[in-house]
Amino acid sequence: MAMTDTVDDHTACPVARSQEIVGDRWTIVILRELFMGSHRFEEIQAQTGATPQMLAARLKRLEADQMIERRPYSQRPLRNEYHLTEKGQAFYPVILALRAWGEHWCKSPEEGPAVTYIHKLCGKDPGFGPVCEACGEPMRREELQPQMSAEYAAERERRHRLFKEQGATRQTGDG
Repeated sequence: MAMTDTVDDHTACPVARSQEIVGDRWTIVILRELFMGSHRFEEIQAQTGATPQMLAARLKRLEADQMIERRPYSQRPLRNEYHLTEKGQAFYPVILALRAWGEHWCKSPEEGPAVTYIHKLCGKDPGFGPVCEACGEPMRREELQPQMSAEYAAERERRHRLFKEQGATRQTGDG
């Protein structure tokens, strides 16, 4: 049987099924932003660089896949925030694994980590794994206090400022 670019919807392979939900660049960085506390369309767009159309489509797909939910923050005009569902929250160990892999294989050691964490349970740096290297407890997002490096914080601020300066056109995916 020849390999194709599409995955059989009925495959037993969990990797193939997962890839159908999160297997593109935009989805991963959108989820990163949600985990970092960005919830509004403009915030996510500014930090990901996605076009309004691309972002709206990915948010709708994540909602259809029950990874996120919309919550209104304004009625007139109707505007929504995007929040991770339980299913979306369960993706956090994958984000941690991508972070660890990226820090090790995609950056030089001189750069240092973009984000470090303090594990609230023990007050120490938990390292890069799914389990705190200091106390041995599994790392849960709500138990981690992130600290961005000065370089990464400046990069994010630059993206935010450029987004505002360009007066980015917004196609609402909020409705």
